[in-house]
Formats: sequence, structure tokens, C-alpha cells
Amino acid sequence: MTESIAPPTARPETKPTKELAKVAVSGWLGTAMEFMDFQLYSLAAAIVFNKIFFPDVSPVIGLIAAMATYGVGYVARLAGAVYFGRMGDRIGRKKVLFITIALMGASTTLIGVLPTYAMIGIWAPILLVALRLAQGFGAGAEIAGATVMLAEFAPARRRGLISSLVCLGTNSGTLAASALWALLVSTLPEDQLLSWGWRIPFLFSFVLMIFAVWVRRSLKESPVFEQRADVVEGVALSKREIAAADELAKTSTIEAALHQRKGKAFLIALGLRFGQAGNSGLVQTFLVGYLATVLLVDKSVGTTAIVYGSLLGFLTIPVMGMLGDRFGRRPLYLVLSTLTALFAIPMMLMVTSGNTALITIAMVIGLNLGVLSLFAMESVTMAEFFGARTRFTQLALAKEIGGILATAIGPLLAATLTAITGHWWPLAAMLIGYSLITLISAFVGPEVRGRDMVRLEDAV
Repeated sequence: MTESIAPPTARPETKPTKELAKVAVSGWLGTAMEFMDFQLYSLAAAIVFNKIFFPDVSPVIGLIAAMATYGVGYVARLAGAVYFGRMGDRIGRKKVLFITIALMGASTTLIGVLPTYAMIGIWAPILLVALRLAQGFGAGAEIAGATVMLAEFAPARRRGLISSLVCLGTNSGTLAASALWALLVSTLPEDQLLSWGWRIPFLFSFVLMIFAVWVRRSLKESPVFEQRADVVEGVALSKREIAAADELAKTSTIEAALHQRKGKAFLIALGLRFGQAGNSGLVQTFLVGYLATVLLVDKSVGTTAIVYGSLLGFLTIPVMGMLGDRFGRRPLYLVLSTLTALFAIPMMLMVTSGNTALITIAMVIGLNLGVLSLFAMESVTMAEFFGARTRFTQLALAKEIGGILATAIGPLLAATLTAITGHWWPLAAMLIGYSLITLISAFVGPEVRGRDMVRLEDAV
């Protein structure tokens, strides 16, 4: 191929307000739908799936089987991150985001019309697992794609604030799913819940999917993707095609990306992800169960604290985005990870006090300081870390690998350590350890605030 392309032209600092608002709504809807779908499924797996899809086994085995179907979604997420991430870097962000939202929404809706074990026998759990895999496959690139799209559309001076809007979707989705299930459980008798009530939350997601698909159909492609020096007629050139176009391969823009040694930016981003993902698994997942089963606190205390913390997050997230725009990404990471590490022991002392007010305050602070604040910073920082040529793929992989290593494995490790020691100190040690990994990663990483998103090479 001998086609050449001109270097990127100067870009205006501000994007059309209407288009930017549309991208923001699209990102919020997609992330809300992703977290709503997964929360719907996790609650259903814990409450009803063991009875309607695995009724011929003991209750304990049925619960394990139901939760296993939840776990396979994480395997599919990693595969989706690779597949759709590469596609997004190759043919554009818009097309991929349309596919992922449709795939997630269709899978979740179909779960709501699945026949039960009593209707079709063993095929019921098989179909459930198949839909769960499809759901996870689409979700593996959804939040990464929405993050990339927002960061590439946003003007540099407000990139932190606008990118943080993706994080608001996580709160919206989690709260919506929890509220739907709480309403069903409190209003329907068990026989109605098992016969038809459990289907309502899954069918409700169809409405959200239709709206999200409608919004995304009219989105424009990311201006960064369109201005990439390696993109010709809407498709990124492969290394072989670039090498064949001698005059293109020799441009400084292309050379910097092709000859950069990959890996350093990814490892630093993975370290930044570890603190947020690890703290999330401990605070939002493990501590809720630890309070009820080990400390014998009323079950509603932990879940109520998470709800309060999530509501406060609607303020925390945009504020952190604005502070990142004002002071930079690196300083905020250093401060937030240090404060989280320092708060770990006081938080656990408050959690184990038995006092409902102290427990609630501790978990609300822990969630907003060590999880949601870092999430707001992560959304923009990781996008700025990676070059435009591989941004979608690397960001998706960093999020999913970090999530599997920290969020999925962390609660299991915490349960093992607390069972062995009979004490809370392993939880504090894990919170400190996760935070120190993020602290070190931020210390060795560069400041990337305001970085030119069209550059093809990584920040380091």
C-alpha cells in the first residue's frame, strides 16, 4: 500500500455542546446498563436461581451452581476486552459501542424469558450459562469503550470532569438493580417471586437497551480516531500496510508509535487499577458479608451503608474529576491512595465496633475515598496513558485483568485469611497493600493531564 496521509490538523479546544452531551449520555447509559445487568444477575443468583434452575440438588450445591454461572461472566469479559478492544482500535469506537450495548441488552432481556428447569430440564441452566457468557462478552469492552469515547471527545481542560461521568453510571445501575430487587422481595410472596416476579427486572432492562441503542445510533465517530495518522478511510492500517507505504512509515507521528517498546504504560495502569478494584471487592462485596456472618450484625446495616455511600458518590465522582483537571492526575492519586492506606486500620476498628452509626460512617468513607474517588481518576488517567493506536485494547485489558486479579480473587483471599487468623487485621493489611500498589504506580508514572489524545504512542 502506497497511500500517504497528512498529519493531524489543529483541533479546536471545544467540541460541539450537543454532540458532547450525547456522548456523555451514551457513556452513562452504557455503564449504567452494564452494572445494572451484572447486579441484577448477582442478586438473582443469590435469591432465586438456585431454586428455579438447579432444583434437583441440595440448596447449598444449588447456590454454588448459581453463583458459578455468575462467575463465568468474568471469563467472558476478558475475551470481550480483547476482541472488541482490537475492533475498536481498528474500525472505530462508535461501531463497537453499538454492538456491545445491543449484545448486553439482548442477553439480559432473554434471561427474563428463559424457560425454567421445570419446563425444559437441563437445557434451562445450559441456556442460562450461554446468555451469561454473551452478556459478559459484550460487557468486557463496554466501560472501556465508553471511557475512551468520552475522553477523546472532551476538551482537555475539562477531560477529567467529563470522563468521570462514566463512573456515575456504575452508581446508577447498581442502585437501580438493588431497588428493583428490594421492591420485588418486599412486595411479592415467594411463590409469585419464583413463578414470574424474578423475570421483571430482566425484562425492564429492555427499555433501557432500546433508549441506549437509539442514542448510540446517532453518535458521531470519535474525533481522535478520525484524525489518527494511521487511519485511512475509516480503518486503521496494519503495521505491514504502514511499512508498505514508505512515506507514511517515515513520518515522526507513525514512527514514534511503531518503535515504542510496549508494556510500561500498561503495567503502571494496571497498578493504578489495582487499588480501586481491590478496595471495591473488599468494601462493597466482602465487608457486607463479613458484617452479617462473622460479626453477626443485622444484614441491612452493610447494604444500607453501601446505598448511602453510592448516593454520596454522585457528588464525590464529579468533584474528583474537577480536582484532577485543576491539580493533575498524579497528585490526586498520591493523596487518595495515601489517605486510603492511613484510613484502613481506623475503618476496621469502626466496622468491628458493633456500633451501627460507626459502621455506616466507616463504609461510606471507605467507599468514597478508596473506591469511587479512584474510579473517577482512573477513567481519565488510563485513557490518557495509552496512545490512540491501541488505547481501546490496552484500557479494556487493564480494567478486566485488574478486576479479575483484585475484585474477583480479593474477597476469596480475605475470607481465607480472616478464617485462619480469626481477626480483622488481614482486611486492613489488604486495603493498605492495594493502596500502596496504586501509590507506587502513581509515583513512578508520569503526569498526563491535558495530553494530546491523537498521539499514537503511549505516555511512557
